Amino acid sequence: MKVAYVFTTTMSQKILDRMIIPQLEEKRHGADVVGMFFFGDNAFFLLKGTEMANRLRKIQQENGMLLMACDLCAYERNIATSLVEGARIGCFPDLYAALGPAAPDQVITL
Repeated sequence: MKVAYVFTTTMSQKILDRMIIPQLEEKRHGADVVGMFFFGDNAFFLLKGTEMANRLRKIQQENGMLLMACDLCAYERNIATSLVEGARIGCFPDLYAALGPAAPDQVITL
């Protein structure tokens, strides 16, 4: 099964850091993650030089998943040009276009 995650809540950091990332690193997540989209302060998860961004980038390099921050959120936080290599910024049309070829079976919002 192919899944995409949309991170919107304050609990996202704990879920991503303690559950999803370790499962992906250990290749035991149980689904193919084709993309992750980050809203609000969760856009900081993709900030260059942070441990979480580095871990996500490494996973991205292994599986090719999309890493995207909400463009408005990134601009409002002045981090649009400071995201980890391989991450993009965009809005819903960009997300749909980028995920289209990956054809996720489910989109999960956390």
